[in-house]
Amino acid sequence: MYNSTVPAPTPSTPRTVSQGAEKPNGRITAPALRRGLDILELFLEHNDGLRVPEITERLGIPRASVHELVGTLAERGYLQAVSEPPSRFVLGVRAFQLGGAYERELDLAALGRESARRIAAECGETVQIVVRDGRYVVYIVKVDSTHSIRLVSDVGSRLPSYCTAGGKALLAALPAEEIDLLFPDDEALKPMTANSISTRERLFAELDLTRKRGWSEENSESNENVACVSAPVYDRSGKCVAAMSISIPTLRLDDSKKADYIDLVVKGAAELSTNLGWLSTR
Repeated sequence: MYNSTVPAPTPSTPRTVSQGAEKPNGRITAPALRRGLDILELFLEHNDGLRVPEITERLGIPRASVHELVGTLAERGYLQAVSEPPSRFVLGVRAFQLGGAYERELDLAALGRESARRIAAECGETVQIVVRDGRYVVYIVKVDSTHSIRLVSDVGSRLPSYCTAGGKALLAALPAEEIDLLFPDDEALKPMTANSISTRERLFAELDLTRKRGWSEENSESNENVACVSAPVYDRSGKCVAAMSISIPTLRLDDSKKADYIDLVVKGAAELSTNLGWLSTR
């Protein structure tokens, strides 16, 4: 098996935390709130829990402030202590309740899971659904392959959008001006493998091709052992809100099977789009 998740940041490298930032309307954001959110976002990375000294080191804020903020978050149920003092903290039930509320409102994950299951049953490979988060994509649905050799990844994993088939499908739906803001120069395109996109010229060429044919692909760009095909998912307004992808180990992929995977992922994405209220004749 093989893994395509992004390596976690080196713990010894503190993140820069804003003490308060001025918004366009001139108001100052609340520094305590920002710090609390910074603490919660540390748990987006895969870990077995964090202690106060680790949080202090990663965020570069005073230990006393971390103690107070962690205590408040634990009191409200967003964090939970899972060891004797000095306690190790993990996400609490309140954080999962928020995630569940988000999923209920969106319906994308629930509907996507059903569509992904049907496509996975037809192809026997791993089917995933991603949404965009700035320059990145986040995996919100994953249905595993039935093969013993398959993709090892987690729902919630985050990868650079330009290194994935699903990310390219989402980027292709954006206007050129927004892509310029996301990737103003080649330095913004950090490669994950030797095959990754690393120049704006190649990025724009691949996105143009994706728009023309209606699907995207990845050839060992986020993981040297993986190829993917993907298609965009639209909501009732016609906005591209997600992408469905089929991930295949390169050792199992050939041209004849690739055509079948493309047909399947386009069908699956269209089915999910229809379930979200999209009408292609609009």
